[in-house]
Amino acid sequence: MEDDGSLGGKFWLKVFGIVVACGVGAAIVFILLGGAWARFGALGAIILFGALLLGFAWIYDRRQTRPYDDSVA
Repeated sequence: MEDDGSLGGKFWLKVFGIVVACGVGAAIVFILLGGAWARFGALGAIILFGALLLGFAWIYDRRQTRPYDDSVA
């Protein structure tokens, strides 16, 4: 099989799948943000999503410290 420099159909299907997944994720975030804005107002929506982001960051941080604890001891 000769390499003609093209990326191939499999690559473009993966790219298309990633683009669709990002689009669906963005739509879900906008729906949730709009719902929070309608229920709590602008400041309430900012506080709610800030709290959610802090929660995700805390979970991520807790999961990342475990591998480093073993290497330090």
